[in-house]
Amino acid sequence: MRFELYKDHNAEWRWRLRTPNGNVVADSAEGYRHREDCERGIAIVKASAEAPTVDMSAKIAGHP
Repeated sequence: MRFELYKDHNAEWRWRLRTPNGNVVADSAEGYRHREDCERGIAIVKASAEAPTVDMSAKIAGHP
């Protein structure tokens, strides 16, 4: 997998995480004016590798 940095049509920096087969599995969802801010977003995603997984399906379905 790899992170890709690029500029969008508004000249803002964005990132996307691409799998070896070319699929995009995550993206920045927002543009950044400065490349450094975009790189900080990538670092936050990398650091969140230890984040827990929470099953929200019951809450979404309206169950407590």
